[in-house]
Amino acid sequence: MLKKYPFYIRSTIILWGLVLFVYILFQLHDILIPLAFALMLAILLNPFTNFLEKKCLLPHTVAISISILLAIVFIAGVGFLLYMEVGSFSDQLPSFEVKLTQMSVKVQAAISQHLGINSTKQLQYIHEGESALKPLLASTASTVLAGISLIVLLPVYTFLFLYYKKLLVNFVFEVFEEGKEEDIRNVLTQTKSAIQRYMFGLVLEAIIVATLNSIALLILGVHYAILLGVLGALLNVLPFIGGILAVLLPVIIATLTKEGINTQIAIIIAYVIIQFVDNHFLVPYIVSSKVKINALVSLIIVFLGGALWGISGMFLSIPFIGVLKIIFDRIPDLKPWGTLLGTEVPTHHKGQLHKIGRKMGLPLKKKG
Repeated sequence: MLKKYPFYIRSTIILWGLVLFVYILFQLHDILIPLAFALMLAILLNPFTNFLEKKCLLPHTVAISISILLAIVFIAGVGFLLYMEVGSFSDQLPSFEVKLTQMSVKVQAAISQHLGINSTKQLQYIHEGESALKPLLASTASTVLAGISLIVLLPVYTFLFLYYKKLLVNFVFEVFEEGKEEDIRNVLTQTKSAIQRYMFGLVLEAIIVATLNSIALLILGVHYAILLGVLGALLNVLPFIGGILAVLLPVIIATLTKEGINTQIAIIIAYVIIQFVDNHFLVPYIVSSKVKINALVSLIIVFLGGALWGISGMFLSIPFIGVLKIIFDRIPDLKPWGTLLGTEVPTHHKGQLHKIGRKMGLPLKKKG
């Protein structure tokens, strides 16, 4: 019989284990980030690969190669459209700089007049803000460099994940003790299908949101509508912060390219409608109503992901925590953690239920 250690000893061991785990994740981020993206892509491509093998009778390696090739073509097509938009945007940078200078002069004059802060003090605040942004810019630059390596490593890692899929599954079976194969098989089957539906739902949601954003901006005559629409869909993954940034970018572009504020107001209204459609129709029916993460956990995990792996960590954090919830919900010992991550808020906590039952004279369960 295993000795039951006091709580303070167990909690200390768990805390040090978490610290060591996070330290390893941070130190090995250059290796683990491409692996994380490749695992997500492998999960998405696995059903199509199985279809090519079973229905089209293709060899395993050929089916994997075709799946990855089609994914590369799709990503390259989206990337080419964005590249064209970015090229057009860079051509207009000189005129944007002139407009920004004119606007900054007006803003400085208004601040000096209404708030009593002179231009010297304003410049000091701006320089302090630039100094604070330098670490963020450095992180962004490192993310861009990591993105280049990701392009090279992503198809290789994805191929290997799909090729050695059965080996990895067998490893999971061998880790657990004998006699529980049926339980493990049920958990793996349910978890695999739920994760695939969830990941596919996220991608489909992003495509629909990007399309709605782009159509709305095209109708309003906003420059670089496709680029801003896709960026808005990507930022939509980040809770709260992403939605604000997604609206802010087209509003800034409209301010630089158009007179008045009518277009900016129309952009805000359009994005509010799109967010309503996303939150009330796309997420519940496409992403999966069973995989909802509460706002507190979403914010914490996004900030932790950003601190750990930068921008890549912020985007990986939500799918990661969603997958964890799926796994927790299907393992009895981990169900309380899945409930903690979810959005269902009980009307009473257990202490209140105990008190209510005692007042009503109901028999209470005793341990032992």
